[in-house]
Amino acid sequence: MQNQTISDEEFFRQRGFGQAIGFGKRAALIVVDIIQAFTDPDMPLGSNLDDEIIVANQVIDACRSAKAPIFFTTTAYDDAGLKDGGIWVLKQTGSATLRSGTPAVELDSRLHYQDGDSLLIKKYASCFFGTDLLSRLVAHGADTVIIVGCTTSGCVRGTAVDAVQNGFRPIIVREAVGDRSRAAHEQSLFDLQAKYCDVVGLSETLDYLRVA
Repeated sequence: MQNQTISDEEFFRQRGFGQAIGFGKRAALIVVDIIQAFTDPDMPLGSNLDDEIIVANQVIDACRSAKAPIFFTTTAYDDAGLKDGGIWVLKQTGSATLRSGTPAVELDSRLHYQDGDSLLIKKYASCFFGTDLLSRLVAHGADTVIIVGCTTSGCVRGTAVDAVQNGFRPIIVREAVGDRSRAAHEQSLFDLQAKYCDVVGLSETLDYLRVA
C-alpha cells in the first residue's frame, strides 16, 4: 500500500513512471474536436475553452510554419437513431447534439483552420478508431503526434493512448487541452504523463517546432 506521507507524484516517480518519451524527428498535429458542441458552455457537452483555443491556435500557426501536417477532427453521427455511435452514445444523452450537418459539429470559428486542411470525422473517442488517421500519419512519415483539443479525459486521452499503441510519440500541450471537469482534466494529465505520453508546456512545443 502506498505510503500516505508522500505524494502520488513522488510515489510514481520512485516506481519509475513518467519517463520522458521526447519529441521525434517529424511531428504532426492533431486538433481534437474543438467544435461548437464542446466549446459552447450552454450546450450539453460544452464548456468554456476560450483560453485553450488561443493556445491551440499558437500551436497550429507554429506547425504551419514548420510544414508539419495538421489534422482537425470532429465527432458527428449520420444515423437518425445514433446507431453509428454504437453503445457509447447510451452513456451520455448529449451525444444526440452531435448530428451531421448541424452547427454543433462544425469547427469553432475561432480556430485557425484553412481551406484544404484535413478534417477527420470520427464516431468514438480516439481519433484513430474508425478513421484513416494512421495511414495518413504513416504517409507523412510522422513519428510524433502533438495533441491539442478536448476533452482531456475523453477524446484527448483516447487519442494519446492509441497513438503510443500505434508506435507514435504522443505529446500533449498542457495549456491547449481542456475538459468540463477540472478534476478530470488534472487527473487525466497526471495519468497520461505517468504512463502514456509526455505532457509538455507551450513554450517547449514551440521551441521544438522552430527547429523541426
